[in-house]
Amino acid sequence: MKALVLSGGSGTRLRPFSYSMPKQLIPIANKPVLQHVLENISDLGVTEIGIIVGDRLPQISAVLGDGSALGVKITYIPQEKPLGLAHCVSLARPFLGNDDFVMYLGDNMLTGGVQRIAEEFAAARPAAQIVVQKVADPTAFGVAELDSEGRVERLVEKPKEPRSDLALAGVYFFTPAIHAAVDAIVPSPRGELEITDAIQWLVTEGADVRASEYDGYWKDTGRVEDVLDCNRTLLDDLKPHTAGEVDETSTLVGPVVVEEGARVVRSRIVGPAVIAAGTVVTDSYIGPYTSIGKDCVLSDTHIEQSIVLDGATVSEVRGLHNSLIGRSAAVVPAEHDTVHHRLVVGDHTRVEVAA
Repeated sequence: MKALVLSGGSGTRLRPFSYSMPKQLIPIANKPVLQHVLENISDLGVTEIGIIVGDRLPQISAVLGDGSALGVKITYIPQEKPLGLAHCVSLARPFLGNDDFVMYLGDNMLTGGVQRIAEEFAAARPAAQIVVQKVADPTAFGVAELDSEGRVERLVEKPKEPRSDLALAGVYFFTPAIHAAVDAIVPSPRGELEITDAIQWLVTEGADVRASEYDGYWKDTGRVEDVLDCNRTLLDDLKPHTAGEVDETSTLVGPVVVEEGARVVRSRIVGPAVIAAGTVVTDSYIGPYTSIGKDCVLSDTHIEQSIVLDGATVSEVRGLHNSLIGRSAAVVPAEHDTVHHRLVVGDHTRVEVAA
């Protein structure tokens, strides 16, 4: 089996961050979303991975390289325009050949992995097997309608009157039968080749199409709120480890990771929290569910339930929470008295807030 990871989207909901970096590289628990995805795929024993990329290939390849650091082999597959998920399958045909494959949306987090579902697919080998999860509001998702034996009868995109609460979770297992389906469909009204149309074609043609329900944590990391929620979930499993320098006047409470090369001076850190290499925390309080990236400087600052990306500076600002601070951004005290508690600060941006 091979894998196809889709990483070509523009990430409009994650602006301003997606202006300067692919949304799939946003770090969660100090690790890019794409790395989490590739690790999940590697756990299936799949080592040959094709990644569909748009105009952000240099940034993505700079982080992931050839995949050897993760124990996989990456083939980058360019896509000039986002013309649909089925179009991605068509572009990847030379890479996929006649192998079965798992297709994984590169901005989706399924923290428990899909090992069980992969085993179900390998055992029964239907033409397609989709991963679904029950949701409260099916009108916001692609929805699968199943028969009594769990076979897919119909797929409906964002139904106004849902007949099912099973949403497509962004992971699909396919045999080569999907290629005939992709060749048979036409672009949707929005001008894209939809993977749901291709799967529906298989259903209509009488192919065996099944669904497996995923019961773990699933999140599409397309919005700042989702990124922060996912960060909290992953940090819940954090194991304490101190490799950096923590002076005798500082206190670490609960699961806290201080990486080698980081320094904590006259500060209190309450976990779960991660302080990455090269970061200096001075006279500050770092609260639970906070990830601080590499080479950051935090001084006289209170922050919690937040993500601070590499190279950022936060000084003399209190009460920050549920914030996402971009790479090399600066958050500094303001002369006026306006108070901000929740910030979304893009890369290389300077923001003044009340201390």
